[in-house]
Amino acid sequence: MLIKVSVGSLLTLLVALPLAAADTSSTNLAALFGDPVIARTKSGFEVKRSQLDEEAIRIKAQLTAAGQQVPQDRMQLLEQGVLEQLISLHLLNDRATAEDKAKGKELADKRLAEAKTKLGSEELFNMRLKAENLTFDQLVSKWIQAAIAETVVRREIKAEVTDADVKKFYDENPGRFEQPEMVRASHILLSTRDDKQKELPDEEKAAKRKKAEAALKRAKAGEDFAALVKEYSEDPGSRDKGGEYTFPRGRMVPEFEAAAFSLNTNQVSDIVTTQFGYHIIKLYEKIPAKKQELAKVSSDLKEALIQQAIQKQLPAYMKKLKEEAGLEILDDRYKPRESASASTTK
Repeated sequence: MLIKVSVGSLLTLLVALPLAAADTSSTNLAALFGDPVIARTKSGFEVKRSQLDEEAIRIKAQLTAAGQQVPQDRMQLLEQGVLEQLISLHLLNDRATAEDKAKGKELADKRLAEAKTKLGSEELFNMRLKAENLTFDQLVSKWIQAAIAETVVRREIKAEVTDADVKKFYDENPGRFEQPEMVRASHILLSTRDDKQKELPDEEKAAKRKKAEAALKRAKAGEDFAALVKEYSEDPGSRDKGGEYTFPRGRMVPEFEAAAFSLNTNQVSDIVTTQFGYHIIKLYEKIPAKKQELAKVSSDLKEALIQQAIQKQLPAYMKKLKEEAGLEILDDRYKPRESASASTTK
């Protein structure tokens, strides 16, 4: 199955979106031990130790929140990637025209709207920001900077992909366009977590269970399920659309998925318990596996091929920008291997 190009996937290196707040401890350390410059250009742009530390801590926290630990022996590699990101974003934004900035702002606004939609509501979006100790303005600033960088790259790196190129890839890679079996189902959720995603006390969970049983009784009696969703459900991501989701296997938590795929059309499940709480699921449709039609995937496929072509040219392009800017990496730990080797043999 063709996976739609994800937001920001064009410049993975450049678009590390802020999902965790920077630690201020690096600022305190800078006050004690100084704040050396790690990199600079001839125009006066600098990256200081404190900036690098803050960004590295932020990204490490983001990865940890996603269940990915960064081993200590990989921290320097992470920091090197962060430094590359800071430099690249500056160099690309420095080349931006007024039109690039306007397009970048428009693109960032679009992605912000998509992020809110994906989370399900303005309320959930704001809760996410609060949980990460991040302000809305900080988030928007990062996204605009990244979107402007992407706009500059798209303008300056030419990548032509024709309809014939798209059809050729589609014909030669049939397995990539297989859409797996999916279900269209709605659910009512009685959450067993608080606003900070911590488990509720047992007595509160028992009350939620009792409420779920009342909703189940009414659903089994044939009451309008969408109306019950509106009355009972605590899932802001689906409550306003009748509790509905369409998904393949592997997308939802196992208990929810197993129940949904085991139902017959228009059947209502018993109470299903997951890490999120108590669910009541109604199956509306089973969608058989099939190959996606070229007409339905051509736009996304063309975009993916354009991005692939740009990625191939991006390293050489960024190298040129760094040379033109007179970039100096002052800390040997972060120099490219060939540069570091040369400095040690002088």
